[in-house]
Amino acid sequence: MATGQTSARRMDLDLPLGSDPVSISRRMEMLEKVLERAFTVPGLRRKVGLDAVVGLVPVAGDVVSAALGMYIVWEARNLGMPKWQLARMTANVGIDTLLGAIPFAGDLFDFVFRSNSRNLRIVRKHIDKHYPHARVIEG
Repeated sequence: MATGQTSARRMDLDLPLGSDPVSISRRMEMLEKVLERAFTVPGLRRKVGLDAVVGLVPVAGDVVSAALGMYIVWEARNLGMPKWQLARMTANVGIDTLLGAIPFAGDLFDFVFRSNSRNLRIVRKHIDKHYPHARVIEG
């Protein structure tokens, strides 16, 4: 077993490390969940993730959030997605980053605009069309 696989197994993550569409899809789904739906805000019963929480830290939080969002775009590129879809996904991350950088209003915006969820939807449509064996059935 490779070193990366060992550390992923120790953290109880079933993180696939392959370059096939199924592995890429699972990695993106896991990251989207962590960034957008990791825990529920008490009282609001609304799921939020690290994107909204890290965005509270001025500048550095927005940079980290943008970098993690761009990882999803990079994985989409590995799937061979068309450039126009990659541009659309990059625009989603850019909008999230620029508007999220505005003090106070940007933090509220992060609760509403979920760029990573939007990008995952774009990727799922691509996978359903081009890789039917890797199709995700949502329940």
